[in-house]
Amino acid sequence: MTIRTILVDDEPLAIQGLELRLQSHDDVEIIDKCSNGREAIRAIKTHKPDLVFLDIQMPGFDGFSVVQGLMEVEPPLVVFVTAYSDHAIRAFEAQAVDYLLKPVEESRLADTLERVRERLVHKRGQEEIEKLKGVLAEVAPEAAEELAESGEAPSASRYEKLINIKDRGQIFRVDVDTIERIDAAGDYMCIYTGQDTMILRETMKDLEKRLDPRRFQRVHRSTIVNLDLVRQVKPHTNGECFLVLDSGAQVKVSRSYRDVVARFVH
Repeated sequence: MTIRTILVDDEPLAIQGLELRLQSHDDVEIIDKCSNGREAIRAIKTHKPDLVFLDIQMPGFDGFSVVQGLMEVEPPLVVFVTAYSDHAIRAFEAQAVDYLLKPVEESRLADTLERVRERLVHKRGQEEIEKLKGVLAEVAPEAAEELAESGEAPSASRYEKLINIKDRGQIFRVDVDTIERIDAAGDYMCIYTGQDTMILRETMKDLEKRLDPRRFQRVHRSTIVNLDLVRQVKPHTNGECFLVLDSGAQVKVSRSYRDVVARFVH
C-alpha cells in the first residue's frame, strides 16, 4: 500500500526536515509540496492524496482554513504540524489523525504513520467492498442480495484502537481495551475505564461504528459493554439480567438485547 502524501508548510526548511524523516518509510510517496494554504487546496483537489501533513501557522490561509476549504470534496487524512502546542485541542476537533510538534521526532512520526495505515486499510477495504457490491448487483443480483442479507465479516484492523477524548481542556488518548462500558446521554457518551470516567461528544450510532462488534455490544438502548470485561451474568425478572463487570459495576441487559447474553450461557 502506497500512501500518496502532500506536505504543506510556508517554511522550506520545515518541509525539507519532514521529507528527510519520511524517507525511511518506504510506503510514503510525496507527490507534491506546497508553501501556502491556497496552493494546498488546489493540489489536494487535483491530486486527491491519501495524506496531508499540514502546517497550522501560515500567512493567509492557515491550516484550519485549508480543512474548511475542502468541505465539498472527500478530504484526505490530515496530520497537523506546528511549533505551537496550544492548537492541539482545535486540531483534534478538526478530525485530524494526529498532531505533531516541530521539530518532528522520528518516533512520534512513526506512531502517527501507524495510525494513518490503520485508517487507510479500513477506508480502502470499505471501498473495495462497495465496488464488489456494485459489480454483483449488475452481473449476479441474487448473489448481491445474499451478501446483503448475510452481512460482512468484521475485520479487527478496521476498528479504532485508540479514541481521542477532549475532557477538562485536555486531550486523552484512551486505549479501547481499557473501556469497560459506555453510557449515552443525548449527543454525549460517558466512557468508563474502570477507574476513570470521561465525556465524549459523539452519538452512540457513530461511536458503535468505530468499535469492534465482536467485543463491544449494546446491551441496552443507551449502553455499550466490553464483553471481554464481563465476569458474571445475574438473571433478573421478566427475562432481563445484569452483567457484572471487572470493576464490580452492574449493567442491566434489557429483553430486546438478550441475544448478547446468549453467548455467555451456551
